Amino acid sequence: MTQPATDDETPIDDATRPPLSAERLKAFVDAVVAIAMTLLILPLLENVAEFAREHKGALDYVQQEGGQLFSFGLSFLIIAVFWMNHHRVFDRVEKVTNALVWLQVGWMFTIVWLPVATAMLGSMGNDATQKALYIGALLLSSLLMLVTRLYLRRHPDLHRIPPASLRRGIIAEVVMSALFAVALVVAVLLPDIGYAAMFLLLLSGPAQALIARAWRTREHRDAGRARTR
Repeated sequence: MTQPATDDETPIDDATRPPLSAERLKAFVDAVVAIAMTLLILPLLENVAEFAREHKGALDYVQQEGGQLFSFGLSFLIIAVFWMNHHRVFDRVEKVTNALVWLQVGWMFTIVWLPVATAMLGSMGNDATQKALYIGALLLSSLLMLVTRLYLRRHPDLHRIPPASLRRGIIAEVVMSALFAVALVVAVLLPDIGYAAMFLLLLSGPAQALIARAWRTREHRDAGRARTR
């Protein structure tokens, strides 16, 4: 969108706007993630008060609220892993554009949504919609990080991430997105398996290694062809 003209009547648009500082974006992301992780505990705190009013003990609480405790721990771990992944990427990002900022706003939306999906997971029946809302949020988060890495690859002036590291990150995000997509389909179509489909994520490491090896083989083959020309 074109901004109002300056004193010299020269319009400023997004194409000519200088890159923004990355530090404020990083601080904002850290704050949003911290708040989201804190919100995960609120349903558990409310239940503690209810058990106290009914004069029930801690053992009763653990036994009856095992589902919510598990969902809290799972989501807390997932958000922590996503944040560490995000931190590794943006640790070497020095400038950001409007497009990159909006990509991160979308990513933060998926993180902030997880406490809601987690509360559903721990307190409602495991229907298909609930699984779609929970695993779907994880899939969307991974896809947004994939787009972010691809964007950074096309704009090397914004960061100092080594190309090899960026390539490994892209491979990792492709694998994670694919596994989240498969887990979502399995969880919805096979109710008896449900959230156990997320154990497919254990295949992430071997799959990344295979893709990375195939990528290197192709690069070596292309380099060999270039030398023979």
